[in-house]
Amino acid sequence: MRWQVDLYLSCSLTGGRQDQPVVAALVARMEALGHRVLTAHLASESAMAADGGLSPEAVFERDTAWLRASDAVIAEVSTPSHGVGFELAYALERDKPVLCLAREGVRVSKMLTGVRQSGFHFQTYRTIEEAIAHQQAFLARY
Repeated sequence: MRWQVDLYLSCSLTGGRQDQPVVAALVARMEALGHRVLTAHLASESAMAADGGLSPEAVFERDTAWLRASDAVIAEVSTPSHGVGFELAYALERDKPVLCLAREGVRVSKMLTGVRQSGFHFQTYRTIEEAIAHQQAFLARY
């Protein structure tokens, strides 16, 4: 199968996994549409265990290589995460299109809500279906 787009999905791991059901739904939809999600393992409830045997250096090298190889980045940012923030900055410095999704009503850093760079999009959602709709609209642009 020819992949339509290579996507990097970013979400909190060590900061909390309460958004895992949303992440799983986003990954499932992206893959159903024929996109390759380089970080699809993050949809799993055991994502932290999967990376548990890797050194910090190996995770950094792997994830930054995936970011460079991606066509776009989608991030679930409802749960604060140093790693997600780093990944978003890394992607923006490389002019990757970025979509940040946050549950309606959560407080999100002004560093994210204040970005006005071309290709950066921030959306809130109430339901998983609404998050998926934002994701599909974003992917349609690119």
